[in-house]
Amino acid sequence: MRAVVITEPGPPDVLQLRDVPDPLPGPGEVVIEVTAAAVNRADLMQRQGHYPPPPGASPYPGMECSGQIAVLGEGVTDRVVGEPVCALLSGGGYAERVAVPVGQLMPVPTGMSLLEAGGLPEVTCTVWSMVFQRGGLRPGESLLVHGGSSGIGTMAIQLAKRHGARVFTTVGTDRKAEFCRELGADVVINYRTEDFADRIRAEAPNGIDVILDNMGATYLPGNVSVLARDGRLVVLGLQGGTRGELDLGALLVKRATVTAASLRARSLEAKAQIVSATVEAVWPDLESGVVRLVVDRILPLEDAAEAHRLLESSTHMGKVLLQVR
Repeated sequence: MRAVVITEPGPPDVLQLRDVPDPLPGPGEVVIEVTAAAVNRADLMQRQGHYPPPPGASPYPGMECSGQIAVLGEGVTDRVVGEPVCALLSGGGYAERVAVPVGQLMPVPTGMSLLEAGGLPEVTCTVWSMVFQRGGLRPGESLLVHGGSSGIGTMAIQLAKRHGARVFTTVGTDRKAEFCRELGADVVINYRTEDFADRIRAEAPNGIDVILDNMGATYLPGNVSVLARDGRLVVLGLQGGTRGELDLGALLVKRATVTAASLRARSLEAKAQIVSATVEAVWPDLESGVVRLVVDRILPLEDAAEAHRLLESSTHMGKVLLQVR
């Protein structure tokens, strides 16, 4: 099969499409013939040498895909060859075939193409597990999501509004701000022209209940300063650095919580539970059209380097997909 290989840590040009051995399914796994994979920030970090796949995972980038089941592994009796699925992966999505545990398979929502479904698993599982399970967002509360025009941001805005929250978000351009308003964001802040913490203190004097943060260190003081009493800060990315100063006094006064979460290194059992809960909670809204996957563009697999450059430029809105077949 063909797969995108990271020849060495470095810029996007180190991604090369090469012939590699086909994967074999282990017990409890299937092999998917990939239709599409999505590009995520974690893939960029892996390419740069900062985020290696967990032991036993495919060395190729790509943490989600869609396609059809091609091979059943030992003990798999509830799946059939040819079944359309999408899947949460530990790696290997940038390839024509990938092996995946059956607990990480998800159905393709009714009304969605198999191609577009390649961008669903990572974003839906991330938002559901971090905003609603870890963050505990409830109807009537407020959510601040940084990077509202990203794949995760666009999904978080929609799901939070669907569940009755007031949604705040930060973006870097007026075009992105307008797009996030169209998705349902109540307050949109251009971080290039105003301080997000000052704006939130004006708009929400009692603070924000849940913050989903992709920046890390640089946003830590501002995030803590605008948390409400019993507020929850969930960190899922470190684009702004790994080390920051945490005001423990403010946390004590507010009884606030700071937590960090990721999906890739979790156990198979934990991933299976998240996948099952996400399908149960989110798929009905996808199928009814209340919530939609935002796709910026679809590029062929051989243009993986260009897809990485696009994400690094931050000019996209929503998901960038790689079409494999």
